[in-house]
Amino acid sequence: MDWVISDELSLTVGHVVGWISAGAMVVGGIIPYIPQYRQIKRTKDADGFSLLVCLALLIANTLRILFWFGKHFEYPLLAQSLIMIATMFAMIHLCVRIRNKAQLHQARQRIFTDFDAKNFWNWSDFQSYLDCTLVFTIVASLLMYLFIEYIVFVELIGFLAVFTEAMLGMPQLIKNYRSNSTEGMSISMVVLWTCGDIFKTLYFLLRDAPVQFWVCGSMQVAIDLLILLQVFIYRGNTDAGRPVSHRID
Repeated sequence: MDWVISDELSLTVGHVVGWISAGAMVVGGIIPYIPQYRQIKRTKDADGFSLLVCLALLIANTLRILFWFGKHFEYPLLAQSLIMIATMFAMIHLCVRIRNKAQLHQARQRIFTDFDAKNFWNWSDFQSYLDCTLVFTIVASLLMYLFIEYIVFVELIGFLAVFTEAMLGMPQLIKNYRSNSTEGMSISMVVLWTCGDIFKTLYFLLRDAPVQFWVCGSMQVAIDLLILLQVFIYRGNTDAGRPVSHRID
């Protein structure tokens, strides 16, 4: 009788831990953007946030959703992508609105249908970002529909999805290297990235996620650790207490 109770208890505890981990995966990725959103809204200043972050995460999570149709993975990871896409659009909407209000003079509107490469992802209206993302999604969906029977193509989509996200820290790493300094970069933010990426990678490993997920997750952790190493190496060249930098400038 005791072993039955023990098995039931361990099963219950295991389920609770699994639910908590899944919940953390679903909402954990958007948590760093909540204070960023509130800060932009409070200060009416969006210059410190790069919309390229949103571009990279929109591409990564759109591809991840398409990858699910070719090779099913856990629903929490799918839900995470949907929530992240919604979060990125919320960030874009706020930044565009704030930047338009901050303009002293009415500048010429830059829209997606201008097809001007110089102004790509630097448009004046929120609708252009929606249109661009929609076009990308339609094209990528069509390709997935045509080649879904080809396992190599499906696996490539999965790799591109997580690889794009894994490379978010690379511009910051290169910037620090070129300037021999981590000035302007928040150490606490990098620590938060690292902790989140370690948790995410362990989740991928323990939950038998597709191999692309944990391989690129490991790459992301490695980049985070290299940035932290730069903090130590360049500590004499950095002024303490400077404001937050972002993964993509």
